[in-house]
Amino acid sequence: MSETVVIRPLTAADREAWLGLWRGYLDFYNAKVPAGVDDVTFSRLTGGDEPMGGFLAERDGVALGMVNWVIHRSTWNEKNICYLQDLFTVAEARGGGIGRKLIAAVNQMARENDCFRVYWMTHESNLQGQALYDKVADKPGFIIYRQPLG
Repeated sequence: MSETVVIRPLTAADREAWLGLWRGYLDFYNAKVPAGVDDVTFSRLTGGDEPMGGFLAERDGVALGMVNWVIHRSTWNEKNICYLQDLFTVAEARGGGIGRKLIAAVNQMARENDCFRVYWMTHESNLQGQALYDKVADKPGFIIYRQPLG
């Protein structure tokens, strides 16, 4: 078994690998999405028509992690901004540098797309994730509020 982790763009052929990681991500946060959202989300990430995409982390063809991103406009800059929306690695791969590599891949893609910033959020209980995030990004102190509309 190789120790090399490959980070590559998500493609339409990656549906099963992505779905397993996506569901692991949802389980990690004790979250559920309505029926059909998995299909719509994957189609948006890989269809090429949306300002969205993702990367997979693999070792020897086994998917160990994924990240999904969205590029959108901002009122704070003339350039677009990139939201790193979902980042997940399988439990046995955590702490091995895969999250850092996935973040770096998003940063590189955002630079190539002339974004001025990459940002993300995590739950306050995700202490292992925060240990990494505190090393690679600043924490500006904003608190998130949300209002469900449906």
